[in-house]
Amino acid sequence: MNKADREQQLDDELAAQLSQVDVPLYAGAAYFRQDDSHYYLAVSLVIPGSQIPFVTEKDKDNATIDIIGQVLEGGKFPVGRLRDTVKLTVDSTRQVRRKNIQYNTGFVLAPGSYHLKFVVRENQNGRMGAFEMDVQIPDLRKAPLKMSSVVLSSLRTPVAGKKAGPNPLVRDQMETVPNITHVFTADQHLYLQYEVYDAAKGKNPAPAANSQPDAANAAAGKAPRDSVRVLTSIEFLQGGVKVYESKPVMTKEVAAPERKAVVLEIDVPLGSLKPGLYLCQVNVIDDVSGNFAFPRFPVLIREAATSAGGKAGS
Repeated sequence: MNKADREQQLDDELAAQLSQVDVPLYAGAAYFRQDDSHYYLAVSLVIPGSQIPFVTEKDKDNATIDIIGQVLEGGKFPVGRLRDTVKLTVDSTRQVRRKNIQYNTGFVLAPGSYHLKFVVRENQNGRMGAFEMDVQIPDLRKAPLKMSSVVLSSLRTPVAGKKAGPNPLVRDQMETVPNITHVFTADQHLYLQYEVYDAAKGKNPAPAANSQPDAANAAAGKAPRDSVRVLTSIEFLQGGVKVYESKPVMTKEVAAPERKAVVLEIDVPLGSLKPGLYLCQVNVIDDVSGNFAFPRFPVLIREAATSAGGKAGS
């Protein structure tokens, strides 16, 4: 099969009503506001490493994957397209076959309803797989608390020399890699990243006369007289009972002024939580306007791996 035939095969599979599933594929998405009428939709594709026929050569595992995808507005009109070929070269000692292969991309879209479809092909045996999903990007102008998606992650990786572009998950030369399965191990950290837009500004309350100096009061003293005040904390619930709550964090800085975004980044070590299924609740309160949101997500924590080769990875 020559290059033209392979491209035609990908196009045909993208247009097919009944998709192939020889290669398992899963996808997740999160939206972040760029301006009132545009959002960045971060998309992650995940393939089990066990489904990729790696070829081992000189202590390296090698494979090539073709990826094609499209975004249809209202399920009909194409507004985004993806085509890429990914060459994977990994040290054999990393045991990539026991992990997941993750590909991250994104699209800039207007608020609305979208249908996304992605097709992958491993080029050793020519097997293919596809995944389709519907995504709703809300018009946050109508929301009391204007908030992005919440991204859960177990990995922050350096991206020195890489331009962030419109991707809000790349900040200060670090990229937050979404964990779309929400499966973690007890020896990992849960990183959460989310944003609040157009937070209300108000006068900062003066510290109590008898209060002890601490980091919060020090921050208040340095903050502008009129500033935002966004409070956030993380809770874990099991069987309707709260078993963990992080210390509340107050943010008074609009870290991404070009998008009027208060950026919230939380680090939760999972070592104190027993393995099991939890409901993770993210508490977000605009202390000036009084608006709030409490999104929830299922999170599975597994026992810590006994060896480096058994750790979960992407």
